[in-house]
Amino acid sequence: MTDSFRIVATSQLLQSHVFDVERRVVSHEGETFERDVVVHSGAVAILAINSIGEVGVIRQYRAPFDRFTLEIPAGTQDVTGEAPLETAQRELREELGCLAEHWRVLGRFMNSPGWTDQVMTIFEATGLTTLERSPDGPEERASRVQWLSREDLRNAFAQEDALDSTMAVALNRVFGDLFEQR
Repeated sequence: MTDSFRIVATSQLLQSHVFDVERRVVSHEGETFERDVVVHSGAVAILAINSIGEVGVIRQYRAPFDRFTLEIPAGTQDVTGEAPLETAQRELREELGCLAEHWRVLGRFMNSPGWTDQVMTIFEATGLTTLERSPDGPEERASRVQWLSREDLRNAFAQEDALDSTMAVALNRVFGDLFEQR
């Protein structure tokens, strides 16, 4: 067994405003196989923590699940030449209506490496100043901002049937014990 995998051909199956789908032909040890891959420009998410330790979350409708979910502010890196921090600053303003004085990278994560090349950069934002929100799109315009304490987060997650993994990773990085059983 060798590590000699090589993409030998690609064809575009779908192009959308958020992602593309490619069929990739991969060669390995004299054989070829196909994999369909969601190609994504990357995204950012922001764990915004106010001066009393509350986390800013968005209650937003998500079509894939046909329900509202609790999420931290996030967005696609869809502006050419915009660095991840700049995208995070824009998304924080749009979704929570905040500016942050202090930024810290919490990590970069592959969302689901079995089917997409999307990488999420998660930031912590503190030293917040509240401004007017500037939501973009129907889901964001209908979203509701909530500021939740650690206890509120525990209680909210106990009621959810599935958690947003990006928010779970961010919360675990900052409040490692948040999901421990009591």
